[in-house]
Amino acid sequence: MIDVTAEVLMVEDNIHDAELTMLALKKGGLDRYVFVVKDGAEAVDFIFAKGKYEQRQVSSKLKVIILDLKLPKLDGFEVLEKMRADKSFDTIPVVIHSSSAVEDDIKRAYELGANSYVVKPIDFAEHSRSITSAVSYWIN
Repeated sequence: MIDVTAEVLMVEDNIHDAELTMLALKKGGLDRYVFVVKDGAEAVDFIFAKGKYEQRQVSSKLKVIILDLKLPKLDGFEVLEKMRADKSFDTIPVVIHSSSAVEDDIKRAYELGANSYVVKPIDFAEHSRSITSAVSYWIN
């Protein structure tokens, strides 16, 4: 059984980006209950408490999901679409955290039910401010 107490789920396949985001969240005091998965299929299993996460208590609701778009197995759009198709996950805020600043990607993310869209900046200070602000807003 995997014991997971998570308030924030980060779905990120790039280890470097995940580490930078965790550092930013830690700096903002938001890293206590962050759980990281590396692909879209694992994210869906986590969210719906399936596969290796079947023992996870779905009743302990996530407060926010940080979701990359470019993921292996299932992309971020597919994860968002599966999540929003189930009414019991309607209220979990999803922050898209992507390197894509393409207008079509941003539009599609919002059409599928994303709550925020943060483009991964190159500058760490800017990255830290943007992701911490978005996560803090949805947690609080």
